[in-house]
Amino acid sequence: MNQEFLYIIMIIALGYFLKRLNILQEKDGEVIAKIIFKITLPALVIVTFDSVKIDTSLILLPVIVLVYGLITTVIGLFIFKNEERELKGSFLMLSGFNVGLFAFPLVFAMWGMDGLTHFSMFDVGTSFVVFGIAYISGSYFSEEGLSLKPLEILKRLGKSIPLMTYLIASILNYSHIQLPDTFINVASTLSKANIPLSLLLLGLYLNFKFEKQFVKPIVKFLTFRYGLGLLVGLGLYFFLPYDQMFRYTILIGMLLPVASSALTFAVEFKYTTTRLIATISNITILISIVILYIFSNFIL
Repeated sequence: MNQEFLYIIMIIALGYFLKRLNILQEKDGEVIAKIIFKITLPALVIVTFDSVKIDTSLILLPVIVLVYGLITTVIGLFIFKNEERELKGSFLMLSGFNVGLFAFPLVFAMWGMDGLTHFSMFDVGTSFVVFGIAYISGSYFSEEGLSLKPLEILKRLGKSIPLMTYLIASILNYSHIQLPDTFINVASTLSKANIPLSLLLLGLYLNFKFEKQFVKPIVKFLTFRYGLGLLVGLGLYFFLPYDQMFRYTILIGMLLPVASSALTFAVEFKYTTTRLIATISNITILISIVILYIFSNFIL
């Protein structure tokens, strides 16, 4: 497992140094991200759901994530009530989890296809949190205020290719409908690019510079996010009557980095805190890597 983590860290570091050497730039990450979210990640989902049997209990995973997202937002409104309006909106937009880009490579190294299946279901819930709760929060606390309608939210959810792939793949799996072998073979080939591309992208977006005035709000946010995530994660791990992989998914899932989409939302809503959001995203990636390393080497 140490060797697997070493390879992962090396690929992330490669992405970072390619940026520092100006061989690649952060703007190149936009193209890589589109390839991941629109091609390789959906291909990985299709292959994963085609090759495993989904237990009925896994349907509970996205429900737990969605409920947790609602609870986090409600508590966050209280925790950050004294912050400036835009800063409050920034923190609430960060309520989702980075599953597809960050977790999948590490989870596959630790648990293989079974782990990917569980975290794929976890990511379904994350999609609803990100494109529903976080998006509404960001819009509400923007300068223009809430301008969304239910139809707009549904359209945004419908445009999420990973989410639609999850839903379609789940329906096919439960219906015992097998896709043609040729289709699965092509998807399998494409899916192999997901892990290295995701890790390179994480490296491209790593940035260790941040403004000093953000130190206090960043510490406050990180304490809230990881404190609540650890508390709820451990509680569900010990009390849920499901198999160990299910409980591992909940525990680790709630300690994953913030969703990268928050930066996109901040630009859309004309926030001035994009650098703060990017900094928090980078810090949570580093923290979560350490957490997963400790987990895989000293707990599993």
